[in-house]
Amino acid sequence: MDFEILDKVAGVETIATGSGIREIGRLRKFYGRGRWRKRKGFADVRLANGEVVRAELHWYEATGIGKREFKVKRFL
Repeated sequence: MDFEILDKVAGVETIATGSGIREIGRLRKFYGRGRWRKRKGFADVRLANGEVVRAELHWYEATGIGKREFKVKRFL
């Protein structure tokens, strides 16, 4: 799904860390070693059709690597 985050992500919390992340092997292979965390938060996003909606976002994040692979989990 193509989307653009319009404002700061709010209500950020960690869902999983390290070996608790199912995709940890793929993340390390693709982006490199780091202290990986799966995070979630809420933000307004603009969808590909131009509609602006509030959504729950999930992404992976590691120190020194940054935020990767944002995805919309649900619309609010």
